[in-house]
Amino acid sequence: MVPNNDLDPDAVLQFEQVTVRRGEKLLLDAVDWTVEEDERWVILGPNGAGKTTLLQLAATTLHATTGLVGVLGERLGRVDVFELRPRIGLASAALAQRIPAGELVTDVVVSAGYAVLGRWREAYGRLDVRRAKGLLARFGVAELADRRYGTLSEGERKRVQIARAMMADPELLLLDEPAAGMDLGGREDLLRRLTQLAADPDAPTMVLVTHHVEEIPIGMTHALLLNSGRVVAQGLIGSVLTSENLSNTFGLPLLVEREAGRFHARAVPAAVIEGG
Repeated sequence: MVPNNDLDPDAVLQFEQVTVRRGEKLLLDAVDWTVEEDERWVILGPNGAGKTTLLQLAATTLHATTGLVGVLGERLGRVDVFELRPRIGLASAALAQRIPAGELVTDVVVSAGYAVLGRWREAYGRLDVRRAKGLLARFGVAELADRRYGTLSEGERKRVQIARAMMADPELLLLDEPAAGMDLGGREDLLRRLTQLAADPDAPTMVLVTHHVEEIPIGMTHALLLNSGRVVAQGLIGSVLTSENLSNTFGLPLLVEREAGRFHARAVPAAVIEGG
């Protein structure tokens, strides 16, 4: 299949036959994927499946080896990504590692308005600071505004990163394992807040990467399953997150259940498998 040179004007993300190689390693293999406005996608798969690579392409921090990548109506390779990135909110481990430990939490968030890390000589008005503090409150960490980023727990840092990702009022929000490293209470509180965000008609189009179906907020509309850089299944979340599809994705017999909008997965007991 030859990629089409024409972008879909209604697509927030458009991937056609996207392949990413690094040396001899194949990270993504001929991926086709389209995200429309107001959709909320979750990407699942085992370690090394290509989830983070897919998110890096969407964030314009990585270019495909072959194939077409469209982001917010612009084709990568034919657009200045530095003009595109302020329209994208990103929270990821790679980005978090670049945040100065001594930075005030408020400055971590407010500096996203200039798409920079580390506050230098930029001038921020009272409205910017007020928005930053409002976003910290929205994600349950208002009391951390005057703390140094390096003093925060992993769970607190994740919340600050999401607040930062929302600072510039993005059209596309990319969250890479937002609940990783949180205790049970912290995870459930964050998922409640992400559920509220997913239900907000003014919220950006959202793509969330996770390893665990238990970390999917209610309100996510679509799912993409990856294994070894290839798409196993994609589409409406209820049709994709099945026991068969998850078993094929993770290479283990799994039972997937949905209760009150939340997904749960567990391995099928050996006795059940042996008994046929």
